[in-house]
Amino acid sequence: MNEYMIQSDTPGISLYVRNKHLAGMKKFSPEKTLLYVHGSTYPSETAFDLSLGGTSWMEYIASKGYDVWLVDLRGYGKSTRPPEMDQPAEQNPPLVRTTVAVSDVSSAVDYILKKRSINKLNLLGWSWGTTIMGKYTAENNQKVNKLVLYAPQWLRQGGAPLTDKGGPLGAYRVASVADAKNRWLTGVPENAKATLIPEGWFEKWAAATFETDPWGKNQSPKKLRAPNGTVQDAREFWTAGIPVYEPKDIRVPVMLVHAEWDADLPSYMMYEYFTKLENAPYKIMLQISEGTHTIIMEKNRMLMFNGVQEFLDSNFKPEK
Repeated sequence: MNEYMIQSDTPGISLYVRNKHLAGMKKFSPEKTLLYVHGSTYPSETAFDLSLGGTSWMEYIASKGYDVWLVDLRGYGKSTRPPEMDQPAEQNPPLVRTTVAVSDVSSAVDYILKKRSINKLNLLGWSWGTTIMGKYTAENNQKVNKLVLYAPQWLRQGGAPLTDKGGPLGAYRVASVADAKNRWLTGVPENAKATLIPEGWFEKWAAATFETDPWGKNQSPKKLRAPNGTVQDAREFWTAGIPVYEPKDIRVPVMLVHAEWDADLPSYMMYEYFTKLENAPYKIMLQISEGTHTIIMEKNRMLMFNGVQEFLDSNFKPEK
């Protein structure tokens, strides 16, 4: 594993990136390079690279011969927290809007392309990360090989997202472990809750995740600060029927992957979004049974890992 702090486009703000690949790997290619970005509340490394049952999704992809990267956006994980996050939340407007997140991804992409001497790579985003990677791709198709969107975000049909508790929005919100567990299991049938997450996995994730906030880890019980830019964007755009970007501007192969009990970004969003990808050379949609927004750390995660891997590995071209 290699870890780097790279410069963002903002003085004083550095971004944490992590890299894993098979030992001795010397040749790098666009087809076998991938960058992952997280969603609106938790950092990249404690989900994408949390070793459960002997492997993480990052390690699984790396084991197939890929050069795999993750990035934490500013305000998350091991990246710099903007100074406003050390002030009372109500003193500042919501931090890290989607446009800022896209510029952070752009910094990471350019760093990887230069370091590996390649001209494009694969992108993978989860939740809000699908908006970030989708918007980045729409604006930078020439730098993207394939795009994977796990739990895609699209226009909301009534109601607010689970991350929005209503009322005025400050710079950031504060999450607890109890909040996380309740949100995770929202929408899961009662008789399925006990067996959905293999034993010890939630606790391992929570311990790793709530350790990433220098302030929050010293609270009792532990807390986690998360920038509110994504919640403000949901209010101004997704819940108001206004797209943050146009999927028709994406011109690379796309895979959408989703689990049936996802209450954060329900299935209708994926189906609607799929129809908007008018200019992708081809597109694939995978819906997985018995899983939530967080299927990445549930009993059926390998259905997602295997499906996404097949898409990444494929040299598919339509027959003539």
